[in-house]
Order: sequence, then structure tokens, then C-alpha cells
Amino acid sequence: MKNPFIKCLFLSIALILITEIIKSVLNIDKLLYNSMAENLSSQQLNHFFEIQNKWKWVSYFFIPVYITIKTSVIAIVLYMGTYFFSQKEVAYKSLWTIAIKAEFVFLLVPITKIIWFYFFQTKYDLEDIQYFYPLSALNIVGYKDLESWFIYPFQTLNLFELAYWLILAYFIGKETETNMDKGLKIVAYSYGPTLLLWITIVMFFTLNYS
Repeated sequence: MKNPFIKCLFLSIALILITEIIKSVLNIDKLLYNSMAENLSSQQLNHFFEIQNKWKWVSYFFIPVYITIKTSVIAIVLYMGTYFFSQKEVAYKSLWTIAIKAEFVFLLVPITKIIWFYFFQTKYDLEDIQYFYPLSALNIVGYKDLESWFIYPFQTLNLFELAYWLILAYFIGKETETNMDKGLKIVAYSYGPTLLLWITIVMFFTLNYS
């Protein structure tokens, strides 16, 4: 699969399938129903789920759009990094392909979540699933006693994100004909500040609208 569009489509399909498996195995609709039942009547709840099922296809369309936008933006950021910190010019298409390849590591997050709640933490509610992020700092400190605007940063500090950095660094090192250390420097100076900015934005909106 040399074409990045095909890779992006394959990644999207895999994510859609895993999302549907999560909803089925962990009974997400039932948990959502129980969570909303405190504030809505049965008629309102039934109407909500009817609309949700009717427009389910919209979420299927949103996932590939989201992945395409995310990987494209990251490729632009990495392109700027290679422009300033690499002696060898790297094509944007190559960097977009690298960003998509690295994105596959995040498929392990929902897979791990399924395994955890199905085999280990068998008693859970909607919030447990929502805030659970495997191998993250949030799982160490817990979300219940944490301010809501701190949750996302602690979720982002995880081993999957570290693996993502290393995968980007490895392939960028190959593209620049240097090594992984040089690739990691490019990732740190380009993707690193962008990730920090994104975390800051999410914290700002969470703080102001929670």
C-alpha cells in the first residue's frame, strides 16, 4: 500500500470496526441509556437513540475525514521540521505516509480497552470507559479526584504516544538518510511544540466550558 490515501482508508475502516466492537462488547448503548436516564424520560431516550441510529453513517464518514485532517496537519508540521533541521529534502507525500503509518499504533488503545474491561475491570460505568486510557499517567493518578481540565494532559502522557514518537523518528531517520536520533530531534522540534499547543488549547476550552 504505497498510496497514502489507501493507507488512510484502511486505517479508517479498522478504526470503525474496532469502535463497533467496543460498543457491542462493552454494551456502550446500555451504559449511555442508564447514564442519561437520570435526566431524561423514556420517550426522550427512545427518541435520542432513534436519531442516533438513523445518523450513524455520519460518524462513519467523520472518522476518515478526521484521520485525513490529523495526519495531513502532522505531515505539514514534520515537513517544516525536515526543512529546518535536515540537509536532505523530504517530500510532503512521504511525510504524510509516515504520519499515517505511525497512526496505526493508536489502534492498540481501543483494543487494550476492550481487553481490560472485558477480562479485568468487569464492573464499570460510562465514565470509567470514557476516561480510561491504557498505559497513561491518568490511570496512575485516577480521574475522580482530578480537575477536569487536567484529564486530557494526563491521558496524553502514555506509552502509545511515546511509541508514536519513536515510529515517526525511525521513518524520518530513514527518509533523511541519517538515523533515529536525528529523526527524534526533528519530531521533538516540530511535532513536540504542536502537541503542546494542542494540549493547551484543549485545557483552555475544558476549563472555560466545564
